[in-house]
Amino acid sequence: MKYSIGEFAEILGVTVDTLRLYERQGIIKPIKDHRNNYRYFDDLDARNLLMSRWYRSMQIPLQDVSGLTKEACLEDIIGKIGTMELNLKEEIRKSTMLLNKLTEINNGIRGIEAALNKCIIKKTPGLYRLKQTQRNTLLTDDFLREMVSKWMNMLPFAFYSFRIGSREFTSRESCLEYNWGIAISEEEIGNFDVEINEHIEYISPRTCVSAVIPSPHREYILADSLQFMLDYIKENNYCIVDDIIGRIIVTEKVNYQSRSYLEVNIPIRSDE
Repeated sequence: MKYSIGEFAEILGVTVDTLRLYERQGIIKPIKDHRNNYRYFDDLDARNLLMSRWYRSMQIPLQDVSGLTKEACLEDIIGKIGTMELNLKEEIRKSTMLLNKLTEINNGIRGIEAALNKCIIKKTPGLYRLKQTQRNTLLTDDFLREMVSKWMNMLPFAFYSFRIGSREFTSRESCLEYNWGIAISEEEIGNFDVEINEHIEYISPRTCVSAVIPSPHREYILADSLQFMLDYIKENNYCIVDDIIGRIIVTEKVNYQSRSYLEVNIPIRSDE
């Protein structure tokens, strides 16, 4: 049978625009009546269209669908569907990673109030870190321009971290020397295509005294805000063994005032 474009679209549950798109791809080939310039579709067009929609439901690009519909052996079809299967598995893997990371981040934010200004002993994972500032001033080294975009692409698995020298921390200076940078755990960096070179710091796994502190967004990190951690270390006969590493958990803005919540990790050993 022959069907007008409107009738054909209604029977198959598609729009007229969809039919025209598939016609441009050569998937369906209506016969043109030169007497009235109408185009008519037949049952073979219906079969080709339905098969094409089946391929498209697998997220196969329309251009590839056109090729599969016009001329494709079983091997071609198996290969294309297999490619889409692998692509989807990779998407699921990445989505699962992201879901787990979102759960971890959300749990961390939910736990801020309970952890605020309270010391715990915590084992931190190994980290790779790209230094980007001295205090709050951005560095402008040429190598950073080349590397920073790749590291930014690892967010939210990467995070913004700061590093304070252990000598600086115990020097009693009121305004600490520190630097900011983007960091990622050694467990997660393998999921990304990034180069580890001489510009990347490696921080080994450590046992730390850990706490969450509030910090005004635009102010420097002050020694006084960490004094309770130093007191805890002395009271429990611990010794600071390396630089302090911390990270921004989140920044909130209330009544036009910004405040960041920082996780501070001070590596220790017991002197007992």
